[in-house]
Amino acid sequence: MTRLTAILLALACATASSAATASDLDYRVDTATQILQDLKRIPENAVPPALLSRAYAVAVIPGVIKGGFILGGSFGRGIVVARRADGQWSNPAFIQLAGGSLGFQAGVQSTDLVLVFKTQRALDGLSNGKITLGGDASIAAGPVGRQASASTDLEMQTEIYSYARTRGFFAGVALDGSVLSMDREANGEYYQGEKSASKILTDTSIPAPVSGRRFIDTLAAIAPAMPGQGSSRAAAADPDMHAAPPPGARTYGIDDSAPALPAGGGAY
Repeated sequence: MTRLTAILLALACATASSAATASDLDYRVDTATQILQDLKRIPENAVPPALLSRAYAVAVIPGVIKGGFILGGSFGRGIVVARRADGQWSNPAFIQLAGGSLGFQAGVQSTDLVLVFKTQRALDGLSNGKITLGGDASIAAGPVGRQASASTDLEMQTEIYSYARTRGFFAGVALDGSVLSMDREANGEYYQGEKSASKILTDTSIPAPVSGRRFIDTLAAIAPAMPGQGSSRAAAADPDMHAAPPPGARTYGIDDSAPALPAGGGAY
């Protein structure tokens, strides 16, 4: 098992270091789109639609490989989209997830992940290069189901909610210590030389390839634009936007009037 784990993790790292072709990137985006379609089919066992509708950004990372024997590691590649100033979803930018862990563990598994960004600060950190989940940006296992509520997070300390898809349904998952970073080389390949994540996520003049358009349209069908929702991005230049929210401050969350359900607590 130790040798198999080492081989699979080495293969994942080798694949990550090699240049991705346009067809590779289209496949990655299409796989992420399929995960969104699964979200739409099972709203009662997935990320709450209300949470997606109020998100600053959504990341989908298909096929994250995790393996280890005592010492473990994980790696995955996916995409992230953000709410633009007009409230519409942006073009997808490419990202990578890498992490390590120490403890009793054995085996290899592949998991699809969905990350829901609740604050502009967390999104800005990622756009600038990379963030450490649980360090640079607070993260928690997300609530599940159509009627889920964020009432357990009244002080809005959690900036990102995380989910894993296993056996056809989604559950909250812990990802503390993992590093989420932009994949500039993949961005450059997909957008014919444009590598800047900030520009990809905000510039409406950059055309999205067909696979990217499918992803955007699929997410928009689940979480359409809400009036005034993108105004926070227009104010992003204000330094106060990056400060910690004062007591009682609100960010995009889930309707607190809905009945509360327990968050998923699966350890990743």
